[in-house]
Formats: sequence, C-alpha cells, structure tokens
Amino acid sequence: MGMTMTQKILAAHAGLEKVAAGDLIEAKLDLVLGNDVTTPVAINELEKFDKKSVFDNEKIALVMDHFTPNKDIKSAEHVKQVRDFAKANDIKNYFDVGAMGIEHALLPEKGLVVAGDAVIGADSHTCTYGALGAFSTGVGSTDMAAGMVTGQTWFKVPAAVKFNIIGKKSEWVSGKDLILHIIGMIGVDGARYKSMEFVGEGIKELSMDDRFTVANMAIEAGAKNGIFPVDDLTREYLAEHATREYKEYTADEDAVYDAEYTIDLSTLRPTVAFPHLPENTKPIDEVGDIKIDQVVIGSCTNGRISDMRIAAEVIRGRQIAPYVRVIVIPATQEVYLQMVREGLAEIFIAAGCIVSTPTCGPCLGGHMGILAHKERSVSTTNRNFVGRMGAIDSETYLASPAVAAASAITGKISSPEELDW
Repeated sequence: MGMTMTQKILAAHAGLEKVAAGDLIEAKLDLVLGNDVTTPVAINELEKFDKKSVFDNEKIALVMDHFTPNKDIKSAEHVKQVRDFAKANDIKNYFDVGAMGIEHALLPEKGLVVAGDAVIGADSHTCTYGALGAFSTGVGSTDMAAGMVTGQTWFKVPAAVKFNIIGKKSEWVSGKDLILHIIGMIGVDGARYKSMEFVGEGIKELSMDDRFTVANMAIEAGAKNGIFPVDDLTREYLAEHATREYKEYTADEDAVYDAEYTIDLSTLRPTVAFPHLPENTKPIDEVGDIKIDQVVIGSCTNGRISDMRIAAEVIRGRQIAPYVRVIVIPATQEVYLQMVREGLAEIFIAAGCIVSTPTCGPCLGGHMGILAHKERSVSTTNRNFVGRMGAIDSETYLASPAVAAASAITGKISSPEELDW
C-alpha cells in the first residue's frame, strides 16, 4: 500500500519509512507560525510551564495582522506582548506595522515556506502553503506553544481525498470558483480531517495565486490540509522567493484515497457562496437579484497581486454604485507597492474605493469594514458564518475578485459578463 503526498512528508519528518492513515506520530517542524490574536495565548502557556526560550529563532514567524494597525487598547497590548517576546527571543521573522502583511500571503512571498516542509500555525488557514507542495495545517495556541519550545508536534496521519482537475477554465473563472464549487459539492465536512490532494492536467491552468486560494480554503471543507504536487510553476515561484533547499514529494501510484473526484474546469461558472456556510454555493447564473451594501476585495484568500489586477480590470474607468462601500486590502506591503507602481491603486480610488494597509480586519469582523444590522457584503474572504463580518443578522456572500468587483459597479451580485465592455 503506497503513500499520498502528505503521508510521505509526515513520514520523512517523523523519521519513519512508512506511515498510514490513523497512525499517531511525532514530527519535526520547519516553521511555527502565530499572529497577534493567537500568539499571546501561546506565550501565556509557555509561562505556565516555565519555558522562556524557543527551539530555533529562525523557524518561528510572528505576524501582526488581525487587528493591526491596532484597533483599540486591548489589541495594542496583545501586540506589545508579542513584540516583547520577539525581542527577548531574537525572533528573526517578526512582522509588524510597515513590514507585516496577511500571514498566509506574506510567508510564501518571503520564502519562509518551501516544498516538502512541515508547518504548523495557530491560524486555521495555515493550510495555504500546500500550494507549494508543503504539509501545513492550523493548530491551537497550546500546540503552537509546544512547537515553539520543542520544534516538533504530534499528528494523527490523515487519510486523503483526491481531486483530479482537468480541462481549461473560461475567462472569469478562477481558483476561488474552483474551491467554492468543490466545497459546494462535498460540503463543509466532506473532507473532515483528511488531506485534499489536487492532481491532474488541469492544474497547469491554475496560477500559483489560484493554488494558494484553493489550498487556503481546504479547511472550509473540514480538511486537515490541502496540497498540490510540485511542477515547473512551483519551481519558478520558489526560485524567485526562496533561498532554502526544498524536497519534492509525489504520491505513490498505489496510494489509498477515501474518495476521488474529477473536476472539469471548462464546466465551471463564477460561483458564489450564500450565507451562512461556504457550502451554500450557486453558479452566478442562479444568483438572482441580490442587492449589496459593501464589497471587500482582499484577505489571505484573495489579496495577491493577480487578484488586484483582475479587480482593477473590471473597475477601470467605472464608478462604484451609489451607497455601496468598497474596501480593497492588498495582502502584503509588496502587493501594495506593486499596485501603486502599476496604477491599480489609482484605478480603485478614482472609482470610489478605499485602499487599506494589509490587514485581516473585516474578514473576521475585527475592523476596517464591520457590517451593520441587515447589511449585505460580497467578500473575497473565506468564511460567511452567522455574524462573521459584523451584526448577527448581516449577510456575507463569498466570491472571486472578478465577481466582487463587478458587484461593486452594479450594486448587486453580478458577473463581469453583465457589464458593458
């Protein structure tokens, strides 16, 4: 019986020749991640068992992104606690205002994660790095604390689900539409504690940013992680961003999967997830007349430069609909700079949008775009739970940057195809 990509990475990090689904293992870690919300809890746990030093000050990343720039005194105190911890331990990868970005876009951009790595992060969307052929998964702050001290953690080896991607996608279909389609198909628990492994000829149709988006939302299907095989596009990305050696893993031909699905990209349409679960999806043609109050373009799911380019292409030369607020959030400082260099920021501002510093802010109802009672938002974020972005009776509709931008122009959920080109 062969192993999947994920199982091979875990076996290597556990020092074992072979693992199988359900095995309990202890694995060495290449990176431990925390943010301004989860790291203070981890630091408090370290103090409880009287541990003040970390296993490796170059293998910990602390990114101040959720309520940063600080929205209130409490968030400022949290960041100060993390900042003091980073200073005391000489943490090399500490990112604060001016240098920070949304963690799951920032770490690959900085080359801190490479193919074959085993990464944990005290944030559920740590699964993003599977786009690079790494095993990465979210954990609780207590596990983060133990990882920072020991450089290892335990896992139950996950079973896997295979997604064979074929065909060519049409103009306005993106990685966001693919993963929303998949979650709509299998449900928010369809891959519970399993590895979602994406293979097939259709992968070449997906940019690295598309792959980051797909892996990012694996958790929304309940998955332990999502992962792509390393190909020429991955190698090109790693050559540009990373300096560390990396290792490529491929699944064995006789690897065992709990289920297998084939997704033909050519059949996909722009897809929208209705409240209040990411599985509540509809193709754009079945959405109907849904008027909106706010649009958010950004987040760890869709805040990269390609997302900004697509949104700007749709918005260019047009004006935002009356009474609609549009908040554009580049995921990192580098994305922000590139937006300025390419004139994208000017396009957004001229149309009536605001452009924010990198932050998770509105995605979790934190700041920079809270919804009032009964308001509706189209968002390129990853979750649309009850009250996720504000008032408990507000509504969040998940969509791609293209659909979000078109909706900003029309004032209702729309496809770019509906605009006058």
